[in-house]
Parts: sequence; C-alpha cells; structure tokens
Amino acid sequence: MSTLPQLRVLAAGSVIALAIAACSPGTATPSPATATSSPAGAGGSTVQVNLQEWSVLPASDSTTAGSVTFQVTNTGPEDVHEFVVLKTDLDPAALPTDETGAVTEEGAGIELLGEIEDIAVGATAELTVPLAAGKYVLLCNIYDETEREAHFKLGMRTGFTVTE
Repeated sequence: MSTLPQLRVLAAGSVIALAIAACSPGTATPSPATATSSPAGAGGSTVQVNLQEWSVLPASDSTTAGSVTFQVTNTGPEDVHEFVVLKTDLDPAALPTDETGAVTEEGAGIELLGEIEDIAVGATAELTVPLAAGKYVLLCNIYDETEREAHFKLGMRTGFTVTE
C-alpha cells in the first residue's frame, strides 16, 4: 500500500471517530487534554485553545508576558465561532453587553487586543498578540440572528492571566 492511500484511510478513520465522539453522551465541556502552553521562542509562548458550544477552553489559564500566539480550534459541533482577546480587570461574566447580549468590545475598562472572526467547525486559526502582565478575557462574541443566541451569554468566555 502506498503512503497516500494509507493517509486517506487514517484521515477517514479520524473523521468517523470524531463524529462518533461528538454524538456520544459525555461531559458538556471536555478537557482540552491535548492542548498545551509552550514556549514559542525568546519572550513568546503558544497557547492552544478549543472553542465549542458553549465554552472557551485554553490549555492553560495563564502564560508569561511577551508575544503570545493563540492556536484556536473550533471543535463545534455545529456553530461557527470567533476568538476575541480583551484586556480588562472586569470579571469575565460581568463584561458590558448590548441589547443582544454581545459584549461591547469598546466598553469602559476594556481594551480589544485582537480577534479571529468566523472560525468554521474543524478549522484552526492563529492570533499573535503582545501581552503585558495583567488580566484578560478570551471569548466568542458572535450573535446569531437566526437562533437569537449571543455566544458570550451562553458561556463562551474565560479569564486569562499574564505574568511577568
């Protein structure tokens, strides 16, 4: 068997296993066990983050100051998500929202540092931002007009700390 057919069989098996896992009963917020926070060179780090209905799951809840690369994967199972990094001392659940329940990203006490919009289910994207020591919130700020869902209000937010 050549390498290409073997890779196709492996890929098909992985897709089937993921589909079975997504449909199986289990915990509402699986642990991002395969995600890690690791050095990314001098003064930088990489943090893997899983987005899913309705959680933001970073591999670690903190990292050191410097250039931070977030490798963000949308594990779905159904909705497109986005990834937003806000610097704020506010509690993640207490961020100011508009009438839809989406966070007012330019609100008082909030600094928008970066975002990745429209991450499809199964896709991975990266965002690199310089982060100083302090408190941050990682969130999905999508409001779905059709379903009238504010992903933030449904729980897609978490605190994140950067140390010296």
